[in-house]
Amino acid sequence: MKLLPALFAAALLAGGAARADEPVAYTVLCVKTPCGHLRVVDRPERLTTDYSYRNNGRGPDQKEQASFAADGTLTAYRNEGVATYGARIDERFERRADGSVAWRSPVDHGERAGVARDAVYLPVESSPAWAARLVRGLLAAQAVRAEALPVGRLAVERVRTFDLPGQPFDVGLYAIDGLDLEPVYLWLREDTHALFAQVFPGWGGTLLQGFEGQVERLEDAQKVAQLERLKRLARELPQPLPGLTVIEGVRWFDAEAAQLRGPADVYLFEGRIASIAKPGSLAGAAPAQRISGQGRTLLPGLVDMHAHVTLLDMLLNLAAGVTAVRDVGNSNAMLADLRERIERGELLGTRIAANGFIEGKSPFSSQADFVADSLPEALAAIDWYAAHGYRQLKLYNSIRPEWVKPMVAHARELGLRTGGHVPAFMTAREAVEAGYDELHHINQVTLNFLVSKTDDTRTLLRFNLVGDKAADLKLNDLRTRDFIALLKQRGTVVDPTMTAFEGQYTQRQGQPNPSYAMVSGHLPAVLQRALLSAEVDMDDVKARRWGASWQVMMELLRRMHAAGIPIVAGTDATAGFGLQRELELYVQAGIPAAQALKIATWNGAKYSDRLTEIGSIERGKRADLLLVEGDPVADIRALRRVALVFQGQGGQTRALSPAALYQAMGVRPFVPAAEVAR
Repeated sequence: MKLLPALFAAALLAGGAARADEPVAYTVLCVKTPCGHLRVVDRPERLTTDYSYRNNGRGPDQKEQASFAADGTLTAYRNEGVATYGARIDERFERRADGSVAWRSPVDHGERAGVARDAVYLPVESSPAWAARLVRGLLAAQAVRAEALPVGRLAVERVRTFDLPGQPFDVGLYAIDGLDLEPVYLWLREDTHALFAQVFPGWGGTLLQGFEGQVERLEDAQKVAQLERLKRLARELPQPLPGLTVIEGVRWFDAEAAQLRGPADVYLFEGRIASIAKPGSLAGAAPAQRISGQGRTLLPGLVDMHAHVTLLDMLLNLAAGVTAVRDVGNSNAMLADLRERIERGELLGTRIAANGFIEGKSPFSSQADFVADSLPEALAAIDWYAAHGYRQLKLYNSIRPEWVKPMVAHARELGLRTGGHVPAFMTAREAVEAGYDELHHINQVTLNFLVSKTDDTRTLLRFNLVGDKAADLKLNDLRTRDFIALLKQRGTVVDPTMTAFEGQYTQRQGQPNPSYAMVSGHLPAVLQRALLSAEVDMDDVKARRWGASWQVMMELLRRMHAAGIPIVAGTDATAGFGLQRELELYVQAGIPAAQALKIATWNGAKYSDRLTEIGSIERGKRADLLLVEGDPVADIRALRRVALVFQGQGGQTRALSPAALYQAMGVRPFVPAAEVAR
C-alpha cells in the first residue's frame, strides 16, 4: 500500500489523439505473467478505456469515457468500476458552455468558474492511457507545464528514446513530475505519441500487445533514468563526518533495557559508535565535529521489518530515521543489485535483509520469482534461497496446507526460519503447529478465530471477513488464551503491520487516511487529495462494524505483547511515514512508548539476524542512528521530528539531513536539520 491508491493518477490536456479505428489492446504483466488487460479507443473526439488486472487475488475493474471539443479540450469525463480493494469508482467531470467546470468523485466535488481551456483535470483513479493522453496533449501544445484541477501542477520531460529492432517506430521515455514524490514514467511511440508501455522495474507493467517480450529491456532502460537521479542525490546530500564526531549532552535510548539514559557525549568514529561518556569527561578527545544534543534524543536507527522495497523508499526511509529494512517479497535480482549499489555508496539507502518469497500456483497467485506447482518445486526454491545466503522464508496464500510441514522441516535443516501469510484453508494455529516461526499481518492472526474450512482467503475475503466478524470476538475466552499461550510457548514472532490496515478498516471516502493525516499537510497537493480515497466503501452501519473490528485487532495486539509474544515493527505501507505511524498505533493499543521503540530497534535487529551490528547504541556497533527533537519516550510523536540521521558507511560516518531529503521529494520538512559545528 502506497500513497497513491491506484496505478497512477494521470490526466488529460488539450491536444488531439491520433485516430485509432479499432480498440488497441495492451497486456498487464504482474512480474512476467499476464494478469490483466487495457483496451483503448483513442480518437480526437473521444477516449474510452477498459482496464482490469488481478494479482494476489485483487485488482481494479474500471472503464473510462471522455469527450473532447474540436480544439482537443476535455468537455466530459466519466470513470466507473471498482478499485483494487473493492471501493466504488464513480467520477465525473464536465466543462460547461460558460467556461466553468464541475467535478464529482467519491472523495470530493467542486465547481470553478473562469478556468483556462488548457487546465488539466486529474482523476482520483485512472488507467495508464490517461497519462499517455496527457503527455501527448502537452507535446502537441508545445508546453512542458500545466496547472491541474482540482489541485497541483504538472511538468513533462522526454528522458530518452529507445529503438525497437525490426519495428518502423522508436519509443520514448517520458517523465511526469507532480503526480507522486518521484516522476511517473511512461513509454510512448515516437511516431504518434500513443501509449506504448508503463513499466515498474521488478514488478511488470502494461505493454502494447505483442511486445510483452520487451518488458525487461524497457525496465532496464527506465531504471537507468531513475538511478541517475538517485546517484546525483547520493553525491549531493550526505555530509561526511571525517575523524571523530561527538553528539554532546544528549539523551540516548538504551534499546535492550527500553530506557532513556544520559545525558551523555556519544562519540562516532570511522562509521562506528566509539564511546558513550559523561558530558565533558573526555577533555582530550579533540573531535573534528560537534553536534548539540540539548533538548534532543539519540536513538538506534529504526528497522522496518515488512517492506517491499522500491527506489523511492530509500529516501523516504532515511528521512524518517529508518536505516534498515527487511524486504519480505520482491524481485531477487533487483534486491541484490540494489544492495550492492548501496554498499558501494553509489546510492543512498537502508541496510536490506531479505526473506525468500515462495508462492503456490493458483488463479490467485501473487507473481514472484518462485511460484511452485508442486512440493518438489517448493523444496527446490528453499534450496536456492539457502544457497544464496537467505536466513528466513516467507510463504504465501496459495501454498498448499499439506506442503507447510515438510517445507518448514526442510528449511530448518538448512538453517532457515519460516513465516509469512497463513495459506488458504489453514488456520494460524495450524501454521504454528506445523512449524511457522513468524506470522505476518494482524488480519492473518485474527482470521485464526474466524475462518471455516471452506473460506478461501486467497481472495479479498481475508480482509472482509475480519471487518465483518472480528467485532464479535471475545478475546478473554479460552480459545484466544490457548492460542496466545501457544505463540508464547513456541516463541512465534508476530509482524502485525497495523498501519497497512488502519485506513482499510476505519477510513470513510472523502476523509483523510488516518495513517497519514499527521503528515498530509507536508505533501504535494495532488497526494493530499489522493489520501482522501478509501480502499473500502462504508456506510454508517459498516463503519461502526469495521471500526469495532479494528479495535478488537488493536486489543489483540496489546494482549500478545503483554503475554510476551515477540513483536516486530513492519509496515507494508508507505516507507518512513508508515513506521512512524506503526509505533504510534502500538502506543494507542496500550504498549508503552519505550517498549514500542524497543520493538522498532532491538527486536528488528534481533529477528533479522543483525543484532551484532545494529539495533542498539553500544560501543563498536555501526553508527546507524537518528537524532530527534524532543523525547519520544514521553511522546511517541516526536519521532516525526528527525533532525539528523547518521550512517556508518564504508568505514566512514556520514550525516543526512531529513529536511534536504524531504525537499528532494517535494515534501515540506518537519524540522530544520541539526547543525554540525566544525
